[in-house]
Amino acid sequence: MEAQREARAKTVLSIHSQNPQMRLIRKAADVLRDGGVIIYPTDTVYGLGCGLSNKRGIEKIYEIKRRNKKRPLSFVCSDLKHISQYALVTDYAYKTMKRFLPGPYTFILEASRLVPKIILPKRPTTGIRVPANEICLALIRELGQPIISTSVQTQDGEDLGDPAIINEHFGRIVEMIIDGGIIVPEPSSVISLVDDTIEVLRTGKGDVSAFL
Repeated sequence: MEAQREARAKTVLSIHSQNPQMRLIRKAADVLRDGGVIIYPTDTVYGLGCGLSNKRGIEKIYEIKRRNKKRPLSFVCSDLKHISQYALVTDYAYKTMKRFLPGPYTFILEASRLVPKIILPKRPTTGIRVPANEICLALIRELGQPIISTSVQTQDGEDLGDPAIINEHFGRIVEMIIDGGIIVPEPSSVISLVDDTIEVLRTGKGDVSAFL
């Protein structure tokens, strides 16, 4: 049992939520570059993710989540300029997102050719976030590409926000867990901006009153 605990603990990096230690961010980015799947904090939930170009990692995420591959996966970017590489961002969409990002929102946009087809089952649109979380943003910038983001959940669908509990469930499944402190998990609000038409698809942590 002690050996198992030690094996799990080696996957955990404790990173300061407001002033992330860059040597640790670089270490996490290296794991992603090597094809690893990690768990990391956002401003809404702990995310299960890998580099956007890591198709094998994406397949592993679908397996871990027991998620139907017909259901798309979202990803996180570092800023609006970054988003524009992976989605069609009209002037209207840009001005709208600029008011709310970084923040607890997922915006649905038409995907660019850089988005792998594996996360776009039968749909030309994709969900993109820019979380208000310094660890997450530093990691994306260091990696140089978006990171897949889907909430860390129990088999019963309960979102997990305590890194210690996450480690118990996933420590031997993923390559690394970033401990950014306890999060009270609440999903992002999902807003579609396709065809410059606002549609609230899910009400979550982000206030949607401005979209109604």
